[in-house]
Amino acid sequence: MPSRRFAAVFIGALLLVAAAAANAAAPDIYTGRFSSLALGGYDPVAYFETGAPAKGSREFTLEHEGATWRFVSAQSREKFRANPAAYAPQYGGYCAWAIAQGYLAPGNPENWTVRGGKLYLNYNDKVQKDWLVDPEGFIARADSNWPDVLSK
Repeated sequence: MPSRRFAAVFIGALLLVAAAAANAAAPDIYTGRFSSLALGGYDPVAYFETGAPAKGSREFTLEHEGATWRFVSAQSREKFRANPAAYAPQYGGYCAWAIAQGYLAPGNPENWTVRGGKLYLNYNDKVQKDWLVDPEGFIARADSNWPDVLSK
C-alpha cells in the first residue's frame, strides 16, 4: 500500500506543478517557446538605422532581460547596449495589435512599423493592415493593457 500512496502523492505533485506552469505569467520579452532569442534573431537597431529588418549574427549577441539579442555588427550591439529602450520593440516584441485587443500573440519581425521613434511588431500581413488603420488609437489601448496582459 505505501507504493500506491507514494504514486498518488507523486501524481498529485506533478499535476500541481503543471497547473502552476500553465498559470504562470508570460515572459516580458517574447522569444518563442523553445528559444531565448529575442526578435527572431533580427537586429533591433537595424529598423532605425536602415529602415528595414536585418538578421543579426551569432557573432554579435547580447543578453538583455533574460533574452538573447542578435545584431549585424559590434556597433549595432553597442548602440543597443547603451540604450535598449530606444531600440527594443514595444510590448516585449509581442504583436502590438493583439496587446491593444487585450491578449498576447507573437510579433513577426517582418511585420513592423516605427512610430514616434518606437518599434512595433504585428502578427502577420493582415493584422498589420488592420493596425495601420488607426495605429495611434491601437498604441493608446495597448499602452493601457501593457503589462497586465502578460498575466492573463
